[in-house]
Amino acid sequence: MHHDTPLLTTLVLGLGLAYLFGMLAQRFKMPPLIGYLVAGICVGPFTPGPLANQELATELAEIGVILLMFGVGLHFSIKDLLSVKKIAIPGAIVQIAIATLMGMGLAHLMGWPWGQGFVFGLALSVASTVVLLKALQKHDVESTEQGRIAIGWLIVEDLVMVLALVLLPALAGLLGGIGSNSSVGIGELVVVTLAKVVAFVAFMLIIGRRVIPWILEKTVWTGSRELFRLGVLAIALGVAYGASHLFGVSFALGAFFAGMVLAESEFSHRAAEESLPLRDAFAVLFFVSVGMLFDPSIIIKHPYALVGTVVVIVIGKSLAAWGIVRAYGYSSSTASTIAASLAQIGEFSFILATLGMSLGLLNRDANALIIAGALISILLNPLLFSFLLHQLPQDGIKQESA
Repeated sequence: MHHDTPLLTTLVLGLGLAYLFGMLAQRFKMPPLIGYLVAGICVGPFTPGPLANQELATELAEIGVILLMFGVGLHFSIKDLLSVKKIAIPGAIVQIAIATLMGMGLAHLMGWPWGQGFVFGLALSVASTVVLLKALQKHDVESTEQGRIAIGWLIVEDLVMVLALVLLPALAGLLGGIGSNSSVGIGELVVVTLAKVVAFVAFMLIIGRRVIPWILEKTVWTGSRELFRLGVLAIALGVAYGASHLFGVSFALGAFFAGMVLAESEFSHRAAEESLPLRDAFAVLFFVSVGMLFDPSIIIKHPYALVGTVVVIVIGKSLAAWGIVRAYGYSSSTASTIAASLAQIGEFSFILATLGMSLGLLNRDANALIIAGALISILLNPLLFSFLLHQLPQDGIKQESA
């Protein structure tokens, strides 16, 4: 007897094709992320062939976002950031501002409203954690000063994007999107939103940092690896859900702080290890769902806009980073490493674009350009990284003054 099983169909199509295209991408020395996005394009509504349930894929992607942000929190290191704070903090903020303005300029040429241009530019300004770390590891520079600066820079970018995810819903009306139905003004709404965030952060720092490690400690005493894995998953999802329903902040922020609090405990390494399979599986579904939103016709409809998007990501953003690092007195090789590391976009761009679409701040064309820009920049990044590292002289690196 045949049963209608849209959830099972979506999982089978999404994971099955993601595995197939991920293997092909790996075979051709490309990040598997490319394969996952292609899988989503294949089962999306804009291409012929099997069609997955987009609503279910979006729900599953929400879990993927929660677990991705939980993983970012688990690997968040204040020590790494503080060691390069003099260059990473101002450098990342200025680079985000420059890239956002370039994206807004491109959006203006296309006749888009300024609010949409702002979200579009913001999505182009942040590099992919996955791609950046793998590039540094591949060239064995993650433990060098260049690598520490790149990682610190990335941490600042991630923190700015977390803040953007929190504030965008409150600012949506001002930016021309779907605003709140409340009669409260924009300024008051932002203040209320920030107050909720502060309340949530205080709750996590005062109570969460004691309760979460205590729960995992009790779980460890049971000697059950299965229960420990389940406990980590329950904490990630539970804190994200509670943050949204009790404090009115995003799932993403809740999951990030759950990971960050857990990162301070003695169980952080084991929690990261045990949660990795589930994080990977749902992250794959997130990238598949992003691919489903991609309309390939954008290549024909707006070829110049696509070229402009890639130029902003690969050239504009990189030149900005290179110039900032050089302005701080670092060598050209250090500046080139940072520039190459940031010459792509990825998961945070997709999360921001998904939120922007739900708030009416991005249209399908803008989302398609972001996805296409990510695909092309991720493909070009290894070539650019190899060229800059092997063609430029590896001269000395200026040490920061005390």
